[in-house]
Amino acid sequence: MSSIGPIVLAGATGDLGKRIAVAMGRRHMAFRVLIRSETPAKARADLQATGADLVVVDYNDAAALRRACEGASCIVSALNGLEPVMIETQGNLLDAAVATGVPRFIPSDYSLDFTKTKPGGNRNLDLRRRFMAQIDTRPISATSVLNGAFADLLTGQAPIVLHKQRKILYWGTADQKLDFTAKNDVADYVAAATLDETTPRILRIAGTTVSPRELADIMTSLTGHKFGLWRAGGIGLLSIVIGVARTLSPSNRAIFPVWQGMQYLRDMSSGRGQLEPLDNDRYGVRSWKTARDVLGMTN
Repeated sequence: MSSIGPIVLAGATGDLGKRIAVAMGRRHMAFRVLIRSETPAKARADLQATGADLVVVDYNDAAALRRACEGASCIVSALNGLEPVMIETQGNLLDAAVATGVPRFIPSDYSLDFTKTKPGGNRNLDLRRRFMAQIDTRPISATSVLNGAFADLLTGQAPIVLHKQRKILYWGTADQKLDFTAKNDVADYVAAATLDETTPRILRIAGTTVSPRELADIMTSLTGHKFGLWRAGGIGLLSIVIGVARTLSPSNRAIFPVWQGMQYLRDMSSGRGQLEPLDNDRYGVRSWKTARDVLGMTN
């Protein structure tokens, strides 16, 4: 017998969370979005336009969180932050879900495969690892959606495609495959996963898997100019650079300081965080945005 009820979405005022809300609305799903009392009117209006029922909560108010979760069939977290958010706030949401008998929880894990990387080597992924250990001891079914890096970052934020120099910057080997998935594709997949009562513990997806060498060929094709490869060094050297950057500019309260981005890059370039096998077709064959699609939008 199906237990599909309303979905509860947390973190919908963030970039990915809002995209998940849009994807749920597009599917005409019944879902509640948790917002804070200080959420701006514009953000509320945007979320209401998706078809969501907005519920104002204080994440430190256990009774209010339980009321918000009552009758739900799945909790989806797109909360983003450091320990106070990823462990404490998300933990409060987990407590409410368990207390009200919600059967499923999708934590805010959206990343490379941190179950295969080294503990202690990536601060933000260590937080996800800690929450995974926490949720797996609770009487609730958890599903992590792992998607690699967001493909949207290839257009500028990730220091990989260097337009001015016409180079692809890489560490390690130019043939190491890197996983990317566009944010909208992740959001749509997560929306589908909320309706799936038989999800495995981990769902791995990658809209495009491409090496630095293949990225150079793509950029050459898209721009008509020859793009070359620029090897910055080996993985060992990257680890040294990360250590120096973190010492000189700790930025411990920032979610994505420079050294944090390099930690993600190291886990991808070493191949440790690669996603396999993939569950791309679990909800039917779909058209994933490729690296060429994403890069072609800006070239």
